[in-house]
Amino acid sequence: MHLQPPQSSGPQTHSQPKEEPAQARPACSTLPFGHHLDLSSVTAATYLTAQTLIQQNCYLLSDKIFTYSPETFDLDLSLKRWEGQEEKNAHGFVPGVQQMQTRNGAGTIALGYMFSPDFDLAKRHIPQTILASSGSLVQLRSSLDQLSLLYSVANPVALQIAAVDYTAKGSTGLVADYVATQTLADDLGFAMVASTSIYESQHMALLATLLSHETPAVHVYDGINVGRETTRVVDVLGKDGLHTAYKNVKADTFNEQTKRLDSTGKTLKLFGAFNDELGTDYKPFEYYGHPEAETVLVVFGSVEGALAAQMAHVCAQAGQKVGAINVRLYRPFIDDSFIESLPATVREIKILGQVRDEGDVGDDGVSSRLYSDALAAVAFTRKFATNAPAIVDLKYARSDVWNPAKMAKAMGSTREDDILGPSVKQYSFWDRDSSTSIDAATSVAELLSQNIPDNVAVCSSYNTLVRGGTFRADLRTSSRSIEAPYSVNAAKVTYIGHEDLFQDFNILRNVPDEGIVIARLPGSRSQDEEKFSKRLSEPVRKTLVIKNIRLFALDTDASTALSEDQTLENLLVQLAFLKFADPSSKVSYSKFEAHFSKESMSKVFADLEHALYQIEYPESWKSLEVHGPNHLPADTLIDSFVPYPEDEPEPTPHLNSTTSIAQSLAFREAFQTHTATRPDTGTQAFTVHVREHRRLTPLTYDRNIFHIEFDLGTSGLKYNLGEALGIHAENNVNDVLQFIDWYHLNPDAVVAVPARADPEHATENRTIYQSLMQNIDIFGRPPKRFYADLAEFASNPDEEKELKALGGPEGAVEFKRRGEVDTVTYADILLEFPSAHPNFADITRLVAPLKRREYSIASSQHVQPNSVSLLIVTVGWVDPQGRDRFGQATRYLDGLKVGDPVTVSVKPSVMKLPPSTTAPIIMAGLGTGLAPFRAFVQERAYQRDTLQLPVGPVLLFLGSRHQKQEYLYGEEWEAYQDAGIITHMGCAFSRDQAEKIYIQGRMREAMEKIREAMWRGDGAFYLCGPTWPVPDVTGVLEESVEVEKSLKRGRGKREVEALKEEGRYVLEVY
Repeated sequence: MHLQPPQSSGPQTHSQPKEEPAQARPACSTLPFGHHLDLSSVTAATYLTAQTLIQQNCYLLSDKIFTYSPETFDLDLSLKRWEGQEEKNAHGFVPGVQQMQTRNGAGTIALGYMFSPDFDLAKRHIPQTILASSGSLVQLRSSLDQLSLLYSVANPVALQIAAVDYTAKGSTGLVADYVATQTLADDLGFAMVASTSIYESQHMALLATLLSHETPAVHVYDGINVGRETTRVVDVLGKDGLHTAYKNVKADTFNEQTKRLDSTGKTLKLFGAFNDELGTDYKPFEYYGHPEAETVLVVFGSVEGALAAQMAHVCAQAGQKVGAINVRLYRPFIDDSFIESLPATVREIKILGQVRDEGDVGDDGVSSRLYSDALAAVAFTRKFATNAPAIVDLKYARSDVWNPAKMAKAMGSTREDDILGPSVKQYSFWDRDSSTSIDAATSVAELLSQNIPDNVAVCSSYNTLVRGGTFRADLRTSSRSIEAPYSVNAAKVTYIGHEDLFQDFNILRNVPDEGIVIARLPGSRSQDEEKFSKRLSEPVRKTLVIKNIRLFALDTDASTALSEDQTLENLLVQLAFLKFADPSSKVSYSKFEAHFSKESMSKVFADLEHALYQIEYPESWKSLEVHGPNHLPADTLIDSFVPYPEDEPEPTPHLNSTTSIAQSLAFREAFQTHTATRPDTGTQAFTVHVREHRRLTPLTYDRNIFHIEFDLGTSGLKYNLGEALGIHAENNVNDVLQFIDWYHLNPDAVVAVPARADPEHATENRTIYQSLMQNIDIFGRPPKRFYADLAEFASNPDEEKELKALGGPEGAVEFKRRGEVDTVTYADILLEFPSAHPNFADITRLVAPLKRREYSIASSQHVQPNSVSLLIVTVGWVDPQGRDRFGQATRYLDGLKVGDPVTVSVKPSVMKLPPSTTAPIIMAGLGTGLAPFRAFVQERAYQRDTLQLPVGPVLLFLGSRHQKQEYLYGEEWEAYQDAGIITHMGCAFSRDQAEKIYIQGRMREAMEKIREAMWRGDGAFYLCGPTWPVPDVTGVLEESVEVEKSLKRGRGKREVEALKEEGRYVLEVY
């Protein structure tokens, strides 16, 4: 790289330096190089992201766009900008961009708009668009259900769905979720297409919009990598080109000649007209690879499709008889087109199908949806009548991340070489996401993009769980188009912004032999060999030597410019990288002038030669003996699209004066004072009163199970069948008073806590006594971070040291013992470490709030209109110190007397009766798990006796240890059985006889009745209680369907899984 100075070689005078930012922040990854583009700029050959192209299609062809984008996903940034600029769409008006919240009922506004009496019927033919992530589809589902039923009188509706969702399972927080869109398309009959790269994204968005004139249509694309990578697209359709293509293809497809074609015929006609208009060759199923392939891999999805096509091409060139089919059109799944795409020579068809998680991958009863389609198509074709190929279901979880090596393995190939070839140069940036040079990679990419005709591609990712937030950016350059939706695994130059990253990632695995690594190592120039060596681990040093990697240290402390202005580190990193990434290019000062002054650039350039230097490996590195492989991950696990948020000052609790409280009560309007029932809960709370408290087990029995009923009075509380009642329990009054006395608190002092609904502008006021009784879980189990936080308050050095140890990795064993054996509480720890004495305002911040406890409601409001019932078992134990310990909520409930007030709220549940009153129901409950079934039986009695409706069979299986002591609601069950409401009852009292009898045994005794109810009567099965019987109970259901449908052993799993999808097998276990 040669840095070219300005034209004049004289001294620089009178030039005003540009203002430089105090902290560089990364650019938004959905915008090309992080910059907004005007709508008119999205045309011809330009650098774009797929997300920008998809938004262009939405904006130009839609009447309104309804966006459901989580705050950090930034799916709709360009749409909002273009609307704000009042850009007109292809129909001649400014479309509406409605940014919506993703919550239950999402989509109702879109439906309301289309079916409003005021809707402009002249726009009935103009498409409406929903832009969302796949994680939003659950909340959109009910509205989309209605849309599918009313579509004949609705606008065309296209859904542009970024396949991305959060997941708490697996090893990553963000997953490319295609299961949600496949489920939606299957259940509602929507058409669905997928794009595999940015080069197809505009076309597929357009194709989905055209398909929507026949049926609701979905375009799905990878929302993690493909949708966010910036690269150059040479054949972008501008406003006029896109509109012309839309009009022409629509006219050729939907006309009088095609009116009588079925959905498949119209779809194929649309593909033909689309290809004719654009000069493309898209097909519902696209084959790549050897013309006489014996093994064919069938894939669906952006990354999967792109990788499979490239790998099949490379393998075929090497003579391997393998191929790949990219499923372009998922729905409608056209069997004839699929069979036609298969080579006649195929002997094995591998279906690479996504399922939700690893549990489904390991479950033989679960198949991918794509596998079911392919299996049916092959089963009914005559093409393979004499020698049908084997079909293999290669399931993978949403959390799986695909790369060339993994795809080669799935295809049955042993290739490990880079499929991109030598024309593509690859680079990587690694850093902490708080670095001032975090946007250096994007800036370098933008700089290199000006070297026409080279193409550049850049994509970034974040992991907020490592080192407080890590960042990786991959950059590729080539003279041809770049299609590589996976992490760089052979980086010519790698920049590492913090040496600690060597301890968390095996970065050098992605560096080829004789590659270059630039490591930011401040202070390294002044260190001797021994001290410098200690900064890098032995495996890192050994790998550097073995692979002959050239290591360059960037000593930022050696730069005088940085000592004056730390923000210039961004420029220093860019110059250091360009020195090796593109040494033959000439980069002018003018390329940097938008961000840095000429004076700053001159200083940094002068510092570069001294701050950047090569490390000569000492002999001691060459003789290192490192045993075993490096098991650190070679890539980041993406869990965010933005850096970890910097610490922001949070509203803190504080003690309030009685004067300010009196003022706020006296002048409510001026102080905006409101009173509410438990505003701290964040839910609508009600006050009810105890009507009945009745113990169901004998006083001499070791388990206290009781029935408690609350009078609703004038509270206005309404509950539905199967819902749970949230109890906002209070701490024990004696324990609270004892803690107040020991901690020397004034119980009547008022504490102001930031309001949950508006923490920045409002506070909730309560006394210390009230806070300890109702709000602070001071007698709960503390997490590890509490020890570390409490250490900051310790005045005794020994206590501070011990608290820090307990809050750190070295204290893991002791922390576990304290929590699981000693069951220590927050109060216990404050008592144990008296020098750590935070004030009460800090306690409200450090100690977790009390959480409501939910219990299944044991009544139907149709039968008990003015009351609600619960079935409770108290929780208690003795700790190693001999102290009695209790479950906070059950202790509170057990101590209530008739007439006592209780704060409650309602939580929805999956436990619901079938819509039809004649549908059979089978209920299995253990212990207090019988609670919702009492409500179910009451409701069935109400339906029959009050509403005079016919009701179906009711089978009840219950389990407990002893009939005499734990026959919960036994008299009620028998009365309902005598009345004909319960048609069968199987009681399993496990310890009343020598041989233990469990609930699954009683079910097997009634196998014929279960088969009749579930498989002939389309019944529903419910299981409530502890988790341990789930496998056995599920096994009985599987056996029943295997017998009923004459299935092979083990095939019943799939049938039972289908019940779950249909809502006919409902579990509520704990």
